[in-house]
Amino acid sequence: MAYFEWAQDMVIDGGPIDEDHKHLVQLVNTLHDATTEGRGREVVGNILQELTRYTADHLRKEEHTMEQAGFPNLERHKIGHQAFVNQLEKLQRRYQEGSIAVAAQLSTVLRDWLSIHIRRNDRELLEFMRRKPGAPTSPRG
Repeated sequence: MAYFEWAQDMVIDGGPIDEDHKHLVQLVNTLHDATTEGRGREVVGNILQELTRYTADHLRKEEHTMEQAGFPNLERHKIGHQAFVNQLEKLQRRYQEGSIAVAAQLSTVLRDWLSIHIRRNDRELLEFMRRKPGAPTSPRG
């Protein structure tokens, strides 16, 4: 069983946002598997690097989608997004300084953040889009 499993209640758009989220979930599971096998230190650097890049790209796309939709809570989401990016950067600095606990901490931070981010924050976007005139009643997929 995976450390963090994709679930139906995480579906936002049945498209690019979900695909990005699934990739982030996959990274969390890869990191957790490596940590469980005692290879956390070996893989955490590469995963942190990809995660930082991929997350920043995903959040830009998500914010663009929100802006295009006229989503009223965009600024609050941007603040939350930046706080998460800051947290990733802090963990990356700790890793570069030689901290051996970063891999396990990163797995937990990512799992918890993604779960809350998708199930609460991104659901707001889904609910907003559903209320727009002419919007489909459920996401694609």
